[in-house]
Amino acid sequence: MTRKPKHAAAGRDEMKPVELGQPVFAQAQPTPDPTSFLIRHGSDKGAYRTIDELNREHRLKPMPFPNPRGFSDSRPEPVLTLDQVLAETATARAISAAGQLVFHCVGDTGNVRGPEAEELVADKMNSDFGERNNADIPAFFFHLGDVIYNFGEAEYYYDQFYDPYRDYPAPIVALAGNHDGMVAPGVRTPTLQAFLENFCQSDFVVTPQAGGLSRTAQIQPGVFYTFEAPFVRIICLYSNTLEDPGVIADDGVGDAQLTYLRAALQRVKHEKFTGALIIAHHHPPYTAGSQHGWSIAMQAQIDAACQAAGVWPHAVLSGHAHNYQRFTRAHGEMEIPYIIAGNGGHAIAKLGRRGEPTLRTPMVIQKAGRDADQVTLESYDDTHYGYLRIVVTASMLRIEYHPADDGAGVKTPDDAVTVDLAARTIR
Repeated sequence: MTRKPKHAAAGRDEMKPVELGQPVFAQAQPTPDPTSFLIRHGSDKGAYRTIDELNREHRLKPMPFPNPRGFSDSRPEPVLTLDQVLAETATARAISAAGQLVFHCVGDTGNVRGPEAEELVADKMNSDFGERNNADIPAFFFHLGDVIYNFGEAEYYYDQFYDPYRDYPAPIVALAGNHDGMVAPGVRTPTLQAFLENFCQSDFVVTPQAGGLSRTAQIQPGVFYTFEAPFVRIICLYSNTLEDPGVIADDGVGDAQLTYLRAALQRVKHEKFTGALIIAHHHPPYTAGSQHGWSIAMQAQIDAACQAAGVWPHAVLSGHAHNYQRFTRAHGEMEIPYIIAGNGGHAIAKLGRRGEPTLRTPMVIQKAGRDADQVTLESYDDTHYGYLRIVVTASMLRIEYHPADDGAGVKTPDDAVTVDLAARTIR
């Protein structure tokens, strides 16, 4: 078992990526789960006291970040494809021929206390690769952000990312969450530095943070981009570093993401794309009783872009709230699932306060009005860690929620929703 990062104690000048020229995912042989982290995670209480004080004084703002590689006014939509992350076309061709794509999705996986919760989810996801039917085997894992806690530090990538997924035999692409871009008070590390190094390389390299494990860094063009695979197109947005709300554009960070979003939606319309369109970002537009609130202004910006293009998503995915929540937004004749999958390994957050009645679903959390769509909480889980298994065909998008602690031998989801792609309604 490989458990010893070769560069764990090395200085930054000694830490250089090793270029391989081809992607590598799981280790050659599965290895036992670790019982402890290799690098002890110190307390961040002092840093959070400072952050809380800055929040009270309204002194925390979203942080500017670099645009993706190749992004410009003439090329406003960075695109990453499944063929590119696999460095081959056979898998995508096989998926198209089989008529079905399956992939995993969850966020908020990093844990500062130990590996047990994250390993529980990773092991359950790994069990999905033993399917009898090849069409049911996941093609990739789409991460909804907060890969590393608490401030995206490079030294914790081994314990919180590379080691938990050392046996995961497929690509992992990711959004950046607020903790991936946060910078601790008094630290001069640039925002997103470690995330960019481990997810946004221009070629297939093994970074020092992998600590001797085989997985190559991802080749995403940046923190906003379109990810394309057979039957699906995912518009990936970066909702920045605040605890609340999510921010994709303002006077401080600019409007590059709005330019990208409009271009991505216009291409969907121009190409008459008939597959599943998913919008994904870390901060959720809606939550029900969680410690995190709604991102109203961000949602209004996304809605305006969708309205202008005449293109709406079939589903919206997010993390941030450390639980599972599924909403239905009724927009005209459309029914759009909004799903929070933020229970990938970090501390579970209860939806209700102590002493309050347990939430019963379905529950309308926003009534339809002249300027508002009806939003209904359909299902939730604030007790278990888990993940999404997403199935896409030419005609439907099915999103399943699987709790992790029911074991590898249980393949029945605790919740599921299926969207008819043509009718844009929930079956």
